[in-house]
Formats: sequence, C-alpha cells, structure tokens
Amino acid sequence: MASEVPKLLWNAENIKDVAESVGIGALNEEATKALAQDVEYRVGQVIIESLRLMRAARRTTLTVNDVSLALRVLDAEPLYGYDSTRPLRFGEASLGPGQPLFYIDDEEVEFEKLINAPLPKVPRDMNFTAHWLAIEGVQPSIPQNPTTAESRSQDLLPKGTGANPALSALAGNDSSPTNPSVKHIVSKELILYFDKIQAAILDETPDEEVVRLRQAALGSVRDDPGLHQLAPYFINFIMDRVTHQLDDTFTLKQMMELTNALIENKTLFLDPYASSLSAPVLTCLMARKLGSDDGVDAMKEQYELRQLAASLIGRMAHKYSASNALLRPKLTRTCLRYFLDPTKPPAVLYGAVNGILEAGGPEAVRLLILRNLKSFDSGILQPLKEKSEGSIEYEMLVQGLVQAVASLVTHADAHVLNGAGSVTPAQLSELNEFIGPIVGNRIASSNNTRLIQTVLEARSFE
Repeated sequence: MASEVPKLLWNAENIKDVAESVGIGALNEEATKALAQDVEYRVGQVIIESLRLMRAARRTTLTVNDVSLALRVLDAEPLYGYDSTRPLRFGEASLGPGQPLFYIDDEEVEFEKLINAPLPKVPRDMNFTAHWLAIEGVQPSIPQNPTTAESRSQDLLPKGTGANPALSALAGNDSSPTNPSVKHIVSKELILYFDKIQAAILDETPDEEVVRLRQAALGSVRDDPGLHQLAPYFINFIMDRVTHQLDDTFTLKQMMELTNALIENKTLFLDPYASSLSAPVLTCLMARKLGSDDGVDAMKEQYELRQLAASLIGRMAHKYSASNALLRPKLTRTCLRYFLDPTKPPAVLYGAVNGILEAGGPEAVRLLILRNLKSFDSGILQPLKEKSEGSIEYEMLVQGLVQAVASLVTHADAHVLNGAGSVTPAQLSELNEFIGPIVGNRIASSNNTRLIQTVLEARSFE
C-alpha cells in the first residue's frame, strides 16, 4: 500500500515563483515539496508566536508588531516598511467575471514633504528590569504596575470554571484562568508552635500550672520575633473563635488577650491586617450579648471584656492610623452609629461610648457625644432610669458617659481645679439644658469647674 502524500496548505507554485525570482530556473518536484513543507512549518511557528505575544498584551487583534516581535524571538529577519498604527486599506480590481483582485491602496506622499519631515525618534530596544509588585501587601504606584482603573477592569472580567470565554476574549483576556502555583509554606516547627499556643490559651482549667502556661503562651506571642508567617493564621483564629463562641466569656477574653499580645509584639508588621484585626474587637465591644450567664458577676465580666476591647480599639486606631488613614474614622463612625441607635441595649451603648472615647479621643467626645447627649438623655437614659434605676446596666452606662465627658480636661487640670469653687445654679441650669439632667447632675456633683466650663464652651461647636 502506497504511503499517503501529505497535503500541503502552502502552494508549491509560490516556491517556484520565488526560485525563479532569484535565478533558480529548474527546481525539481521533490525540492519544491520539501521547501513548501518547511515554509509551512516556519509560517506556523511565526503565527503561533505572534498569537502568544498578542495574548500577553491582552489584545484580541493581531498587529504587525506582534509578527515583527515573533520574528525577532525566532531569530529571523524582522519586517521593514510596515506601520502598524495605520490601518491597511485594500482596493479591489477585476480581472474578469468572478475574478476579483485585491491590492493594498498605498497613500501617495509628496517626495519633498517626506524629505523635509523631521526624523522620528529612535525606538528603544526591548529590555528587562526588576520592580516591586507589592511591598507588605500594598502595590506601589509605579509605571510598571497596573493603575487603579486597569485593576478595576480586571476585577470585572469573568472568572471561574463557569465563566464565558467569549466575554473574556472580548475584554482582551482570552487566556484560561489559572490557579496560583505558589502556596504559603509554613515550617513544621511553626505549625507545632501555633497548635501549642492554641491549646494553652483555650485551656480554662482553674489550675495554677495551666494559668502559668497560659500566661507564658501570651508572653511568647508578645515577645517572639519570628512569628511573621503566623500573623494571618493568628488573626484568622481570633476571628473564627469570636464569631462562633460569643456565648463563652472566657474564650472571648482570651482572644482579646491574644490580640493585645500581637499588637504589643514590636517585630510584627500588622499594618496590612489592621482592618481584619479590628473586626473581632468591635464584635466584643458592641455585641448585643456576651456570654450565657446573667448574674451580677457575669455582668461584671462582660463589662470588663468590653472595656478591654475598647482599649484595644484605641490602641489600634492610634498605632495603625499612619499607614491606614481610613481606620480611625471608620472605627469612630461605627461606634457613633451604634451610639445613636435607640434600639440597642445599654451594654451595646456602653461599648459604643467607650469606643468613641478610645478611638476618637476627647475631640470625638466633644463633637459627637456632647452634641447628641441631650437627646440621648431624654430618649434613652430617662426611660432606662424609670425602668431599672440602680441596675448595673444603667449605672455602667451613666458612668461611661461621665468618664467620656470628663476626658475633655486633663487629669492635672482636674486635680488643680477640682473643688476650687461650687457650681452656681445658672451653670447647673445651662449644663442640664445642654447635656441633660442625668449626666449634667453627675458632672456638677464633681465640682470640677474647669470641666463644667469646657462642656459649656462646647456649645459653640454646634
């Protein structure tokens, strides 16, 4: 059985025409077929390489530059005399019925104008350079990295196994989605360390040895300089425990202690994780219900937990505000939204007041709490006083408001001027008119004239 002759896509007559143009008249059939096969293979190489360069440039239209670069990659002579920025115009001529002939309609250029035209700039050769894709999780704004608009357009591209490839091709990215090939590798020693820390922190056995081991674990997290790789795992562990164990006060307190240890570790760079780390702390600060018990001791533990969470909010707001300018305003706005919600229980309002004080400082108290304290007094404190006066929830809420207002003056001023003079009836009336009678009477009973004067001066900020 005779072997099948491979069918050539490249016309062998073109080979003969080119051979005759260079002075080779007699070219046998075997040589013509061999040259046609080689030309077909080389053209296929150029096309495949050109398409690869086109996809690398995130385009769906093949240009002359792609072919020229493909020839350079394949170590072949590049094209000359083509300008890819100007679209080619094809004209049509007829050789007879049903035999059109297409040709490139070249633009006529005046020779004198072409000679007098300025020379174009010499193009730069292709080169390679190194640059930072990201520094500590943040992409630097340099020409080599995509801009915000380009990143946003990439986010809108279809992703996943069920994405329509046609839509991706129309967007200029017809390459198939790939999974990252690099995994976050953590050594076995760090994994063992992480497991031991978890076990030690969550062990609530009231044994002296267990308590000492728990403190040692927190101290290790606070002082160990080699925990960079475990930082995201610790944060994820805190978020998971706080989310799923809001009814366990011990676990929540340990998570806040672990958060405090991470913040105090001077060798950990937690700026990229500040927003993620603040979420579980806000949950412990303003959750509607913490723990499962309702006794007096359980209530005190819950309020101590909220105070600890408020102090952590303040530390994060001040420590990471330089690298994350939106963190402090975001924390303050979140606490303010809960503070202005009359449907929230007193414990949540207490956490919101402490959060505003710690995150925003005295200025936030002056601008956000004082101007809303009169309506807060009439809408929340008065009904709560009539309903449960003397309860721990009422007393803690009023005490939190008084402490927030007292932060407007320094301790030195309060010590010097405390008791320097009694409050006049006019001042008491103005104070009650501005911030309400409940908090106003508490402030007036301290006889801190400097504080009263500062509160009354805050009326000008309205």
